[in-house]
Amino acid sequence: MRNPIESLGYKILTASSQAAASEEGLPRLSRRGFMVLGTALGSSCSMISSAKQDEPQAATAGVDPAAAPTRTEPNKNFRTPSTRGPVPRNPDNNLPATGASSGITFSRVAVTQPYIAMTFDDGPHPNNTPRLLDMLRERNIKATFYVIGRNVDLYPNVLRRTVSEGHEIGNHSFTHPILSKMSDSAVREELTKCRDAVARAAGIQPRTMRPPYGALLQRQREWIHAELNYPTILWSVDPLDWKRPGPSVVTSRILAGTTPGAIVLSHDLHGGTVDAMPATLDGLLSKGFKFVTVSQLLAMATAPGQVAGQ
Repeated sequence: MRNPIESLGYKILTASSQAAASEEGLPRLSRRGFMVLGTALGSSCSMISSAKQDEPQAATAGVDPAAAPTRTEPNKNFRTPSTRGPVPRNPDNNLPATGASSGITFSRVAVTQPYIAMTFDDGPHPNNTPRLLDMLRERNIKATFYVIGRNVDLYPNVLRRTVSEGHEIGNHSFTHPILSKMSDSAVREELTKCRDAVARAAGIQPRTMRPPYGALLQRQREWIHAELNYPTILWSVDPLDWKRPGPSVVTSRILAGTTPGAIVLSHDLHGGTVDAMPATLDGLLSKGFKFVTVSQLLAMATAPGQVAGQ
């Protein structure tokens, strides 16, 4: 049963999102009220409970998934900074996505070269994800998207574009619940429904999973790995973009925390995070980092015992 405070907060935040989408009807949640609720509920994958302000399903209930466009115009409130000078490009990486690495949980990987994996959670989003895909394509970067099955059903064409441009899709559950508080059968349903949504939309299946909020018991990780063949992917760099600190802060935190073998957590759910990506990606490229998908990074592990995992 949902916590009544969480239920109330979700309803208020959803109402605010719907008002923002229609610009009339329901009143907007005040800034102070949102901050109070955000403090009480937390948000993003790195905190328990999620503020739903930016989640597309809250603003698009009843939308026909088949009618979702492959590319959508960015929301007028989001402004992607223009890049000055030539855009650096990630080198072509013809690398395997499977290898001898073993383990159940990974937050980073021991590698001998400066390879890293950028990961984006909670999409697909109708505005932010296409903008991000443009940025990644311009720089020849392949990333890993941990998608919510419910959003995949809303925006299947956005997912199809993501896959067609060579990015990896990971399982992030169907409704973004706290899996560690659920029964095994309920967890299984969340993961299989997300897997099936991805298969319907793009004809592929995820190779890895990331639990919402990073909340998954070791026992659960073990049976998920044994039954569904999903390693649990966490992260080694978290810019806390769910707090909306501003694009420059997101960029500086990622640049400061990233080292070879890092798995970087971000959210294409948030417009400010996507705004931070041009400077972030260019800064990482200028430092000599090379971008690969999570599965490619796992396959590079120098030795099973050196993988940071369980």
